[in-house]
Amino acid sequence: MQSGILSEGDYLDHGSLGVRVRRAAALLAASGVRPGDTVALLLRNSVTAIEATLAAQHIGAYPVPVNWHFTAQEIAYVLQDCGARLLVAHADLLERLTDPLPGSMAVFTVGDGTSHPDWDGSVSASEPMPGDPHPVVASMIYTSGTSGRPKGVRRAAATPEQAATVARIRDRLYAPMAGMRTLITAPLYHTAPVLFASFTSRRDGLLVLETRFDAERTLQLIEQHRITHLYAVPTMFVRLLALPEAVRSRYDLSSLRWVLHAGAPCPPDVKKAMIDWWGPVISEYYGSTEMGPLTFCTAQEWLENPGSVGKPLPGVTIEIRDEAGRLCPAGVPGDVILVESGQPDFTYHGDDAKRRALATDHGLVTGDMGYLDEAGRLFICDRRTDMIISGGVNIYPAEIEAALIGYPGIEDCAVIGLPNAEYGEEVVAVVQAPALRDALPEADIQAFLRKAIAGYKVPRRIIAVDALPRDDSGKIFKRRLKEGLGPNGAKAI
Repeated sequence: MQSGILSEGDYLDHGSLGVRVRRAAALLAASGVRPGDTVALLLRNSVTAIEATLAAQHIGAYPVPVNWHFTAQEIAYVLQDCGARLLVAHADLLERLTDPLPGSMAVFTVGDGTSHPDWDGSVSASEPMPGDPHPVVASMIYTSGTSGRPKGVRRAAATPEQAATVARIRDRLYAPMAGMRTLITAPLYHTAPVLFASFTSRRDGLLVLETRFDAERTLQLIEQHRITHLYAVPTMFVRLLALPEAVRSRYDLSSLRWVLHAGAPCPPDVKKAMIDWWGPVISEYYGSTEMGPLTFCTAQEWLENPGSVGKPLPGVTIEIRDEAGRLCPAGVPGDVILVESGQPDFTYHGDDAKRRALATDHGLVTGDMGYLDEAGRLFICDRRTDMIISGGVNIYPAEIEAALIGYPGIEDCAVIGLPNAEYGEEVVAVVQAPALRDALPEADIQAFLRKAIAGYKVPRRIIAVDALPRDDSGKIFKRRLKEGLGPNGAKAI
């Protein structure tokens, strides 16, 4: 298999993919989908997910990949909110929905057990759509909803100048090469994996898709398919490093040329360990679903400047400003402001007021706190909403978490602020550490942290839980964590 898509036994070569996309585009158009409409995709990672995504974009429609881990009510909300003209769904996922589907929405299914038309058969029976494709519009991604209902991010079609900037950015991020072989194990309902997967598919590469991440399986696939490119989130790195040394050394990973990670902050010790293992092939970008990729950092740049997320990408201008709107000097944290991205603008589908709320006189508020060094490299401190103010001092949980994950036996961690009558907030660490659960060495952990961070940042309390509420892109639901712990740290998770 030199090119095409391979997904857990299903394979479609590159030439056949192009024909299938044009057949599927004709089916969408015949079903009433027009440029600017939305096509919902309730699909696991699969050949069909890529085929339907490219087909919708072929006719200028917005693919809307739906998080299939959502509850039935959440899925119904997204289908209603995005106003989907058509839905393509795996049959077993569709069966989970309890409410009637909108009557105006055409439905096609993959798999047996429904009365809806079969997607594969319907595509095969359609004649390929003639003519050139419409200008591609990005998938409309619904954010994970860490602070309320998910919001659909709808991006405008690119101008020629914006399209050229986006192309330069993607070439930088994805490092295309002849014969690239990309492995994606993150769900395609997130921005980064669906963009990387689509990029590979359009460039005549081999795309290998998995429906879920498994650490050893990932190593097996790299060796088996001579994977050159891979997308990851930091949680995957943690699980890979947790494999026994005998397992880690069992597989030939020499084919790897480019590993891109994003989605959440990566603890420096974890990243250094991955570079030591896989070599200087691990790059990182910082951005968001709304604003797109903003900065980029290679492994070598990171090794020379640990903790940095790199310099702005082509067309991107970033400033750091304090609460009064004044520019911050180099090294002084403030709000990360996007002045210019060079990429198509966005809005929140059906709620442009939320988009306008991000705008300031200087640019768009990213919601992150960070600083620029003298060379213009960006360092992220934390989300503004996660920042803890204790005794009038700003404390950034990400710094504490990066140190805490290095304690033996701690598999995952989160640091939050809980109310404190004297200080306003106090620093509390929540750890996932099965090996330490019966006798959590709180004092020893605090002493370990004091060697790495200032004493006032050391958590006053450390609480053990069975599992932390992370989504599959690695982001933690800190609001849910605080609610589960209660104001005094009493566990109700």
